[in-house]
Amino acid sequence: MGHLLIERHDKVLRVTLNRPEIGNAFNGELITELTALFGGGDDAGVRADASVHVIVLAAAGKHFCAGADLAWMKQTASFGKVENAADARRLAGLFEAVDSCPKPVVGRIHGAARGGGVGVVAAMDIPVASESASFALTEVRLGLAPAVISPFVVRKIGVPRARELFLTGEPFGAKEALAWGLVNHLVPDAELDAKVDERVKLVLLGGPKALSACKDLARTVTRMGDDEVIVKTANLIAELRASPEAQEGMRAFLMKDTPQWVK
Repeated sequence: MGHLLIERHDKVLRVTLNRPEIGNAFNGELITELTALFGGGDDAGVRADASVHVIVLAAAGKHFCAGADLAWMKQTASFGKVENAADARRLAGLFEAVDSCPKPVVGRIHGAARGGGVGVVAAMDIPVASESASFALTEVRLGLAPAVISPFVVRKIGVPRARELFLTGEPFGAKEALAWGLVNHLVPDAELDAKVDERVKLVLLGGPKALSACKDLARTVTRMGDDEVIVKTANLIAELRASPEAQEGMRAFLMKDTPQWVK
């Protein structure tokens, strides 16, 4: 892929944003490539690859993602309402693809994350940031709003904090990002890769179908009514208990053995 580096290490797929000369900023091509990789549909992209158990999303160069490419923004400035709406839906589709991808997504966040870059971080499952990482939602200072990323950011940091950051556009550091729930882990810059590897190894201990089910639960249970939650969770545990994966997991536990998916 033109703007992505893809590396496969056994069950781990490492995806690296590769536009370092402009801070890995988004343009139409990068959005299309990332959305296709994470899968815009149930049978698309990495969703369909059962051999991939976890994805690491990283970036080349000094920064994770500087938001929107200025050249791309100039191009979209000439769009009409219909074209702009379609363009915004494509960007929203990227964040949804990352958020809903059945594979756990571990993030390696360094340098600056701005605008849509913050949206990608918010859509990850386990974002790990270096101490020098910084974040900002600066759309308001351009006469815009962080519209399509807002559902993902608000779910992570909450309404009061999101309202202030949306309105001020002020930058904030990795310590604040950790305290507010945007990232899950904060480490010295030199320890970033080791922490990402640690998280990946822990995730790989889980059964692949169970990992997908756990991610879906965390994403969806708070959006359901009580009756719907009871039905969904009861059906899920019944289905998982009877699955070959769970049978293998219970066998390994009782026999003090290692499950086949870890070997």
